[in-house]
Amino acid sequence: MFNIGWPEMVILVVAALVILGPERLPGAIRWTAQSLRQVREYATGATSQLREEFGSELDDIRKPLEEFNELRRPLEGLRGMTPRSVITKHLLDGDDSLFNSGLGTSANAVNGNSGTTNYGTAPNYSVPEPPKPLERNEKPPIDFDAT
Repeated sequence: MFNIGWPEMVILVVAALVILGPERLPGAIRWTAQSLRQVREYATGATSQLREEFGSELDDIRKPLEEFNELRRPLEGLRGMTPRSVITKHLLDGDDSLFNSGLGTSANAVNGNSGTTNYGTAPNYSVPEPPKPLERNEKPPIDFDAT
């Protein structure tokens, strides 16, 4: 939890001995141990109370979180996976028809329509030409709306 090793523990005990003194150190250790024990009991009680109150709803939440954690594991199970296959697997339950036949049949299948509408390909937009560079000693144009 805190990742404290023996050297750190010795330093803490020596610092506590110097700060508190030998007569108050045992009482401080006892108080710290009791506080930690009480915090653990509170955490255990809260966890058990949540399990009692939410029951199966907590399991319904836990399942998607476990699936999400599986996706987060680096390079584990992701070799050979493309964005298309990830979407197909997790969002479309393995139905690859959306990518194979265009938007027409799969979109209608999702909406419940039986018609086969094909929306065609995406429009071909042209990239505008960049403005020509200014000549020497030429003033740049002023855009009064922008200033």
